[in-house]
Amino acid sequence: MSASVPAAVCPPKRILLGPGPSEIAPRVLAALAAPTVGHLDPYFLRIMDETQQMLRDVFRTQNALTIAVSGTGSAGMETCLVNLLEPGDRAVVCVNGVFGTRMADVAARCGAEVTTLERPFGEVIPADELQAVVRKVRPKVVGIVHAETSTGAWQPLEEISAAVREVDALLVVDCVTSLGGLPVEIDGWGIDAAYSGTQKCLSCPPGLAPVTFGPRAVEALDRRKTKVRSWYLDLQMVRNYWSGQSRAYHHTAPINMNFALHEALRIVLEEGLDARFERHQRNHRALKAGLAAMGLSYAVQEPFQLPTLNAVIIPEGVDDKAVRGQLLNEFGIEIGAGLGPMAGKVWRIGLMGEASSPRNVLLVLAALEACLKAQGRSPQAGAGVAGAIASYDGRA
Repeated sequence: MSASVPAAVCPPKRILLGPGPSEIAPRVLAALAAPTVGHLDPYFLRIMDETQQMLRDVFRTQNALTIAVSGTGSAGMETCLVNLLEPGDRAVVCVNGVFGTRMADVAARCGAEVTTLERPFGEVIPADELQAVVRKVRPKVVGIVHAETSTGAWQPLEEISAAVREVDALLVVDCVTSLGGLPVEIDGWGIDAAYSGTQKCLSCPPGLAPVTFGPRAVEALDRRKTKVRSWYLDLQMVRNYWSGQSRAYHHTAPINMNFALHEALRIVLEEGLDARFERHQRNHRALKAGLAAMGLSYAVQEPFQLPTLNAVIIPEGVDDKAVRGQLLNEFGIEIGAGLGPMAGKVWRIGLMGEASSPRNVLLVLAALEACLKAQGRSPQAGAGVAGAIASYDGRA
């Protein structure tokens, strides 16, 4: 008796306004469906070179070692830490959300002696507190999250970088929810290594992790006394595959995902970084104005609210899962739940890349009004949409 064959993949069409993945441009999906070539085909090698240069432009860096790691954003995190840390090295990791916690865990798995600087979820790390810790610990590496996806907090980095440089440590930054949506100034801010993911503000499917290593980080990599504790993510080997001189085979890259990232980066640079940043801010302001008109507020204080990931406090007595379920099932809108201590207390509304648009702002506000009414709340009819429109018109 033969087994039945499952139906063909036919996912429902969603409006992706959660913490990621974000909506994907048709051009990127078309690139993903282009004919596959070999991972050492001259055409693909050209795509790799062009992708590297576009990543440098988006990271705003001249770093030669700037590549797309084969894996999601978490692979980017591991790439940075596993290549820079050796057993016994000291590391300071800033923890004010889930992804800072994860960074500390990865650093410990590298054999590092990890000191954490912790703040409540939703807050940012004060530069003076970090300065005091790094002066005491004298770490090799300091890790911090630029845009904490779990809380919606936007971490200032310039003073942090100065504190890290003072003790000659390496600054590693998580840019997963900021690259392509917020200014990321690798060279200008003195960041030694950074990583991101394709599925957030770059509006590409999940599967690649842009990573950049500056001169000080490359020097630390070259000075290692022990093997990198990951064969797959060992940049001492992987960088030779991305080098125009050697092209030494390491692993078979995800060819079509690199095609997709190439097209996504073209879209980013066609729009222009400054124009793209302003678009994200404009839609964030409109969403915030609409939510305020409905009596809803943010979990993060100004001026540290991410425009790309809006953490909204759930009103007392409102059923978190019921609202998210209604948004998904009736309106096809996905938003995110809170994580860690914020679970059940916030909704995470992403406005990233392709998803950051007036259409989506107005849609989610109107749908959320209906969901709140179903929960027994009585927001003024149309207040959220009106508040957002007033913001777009410059009246709020």
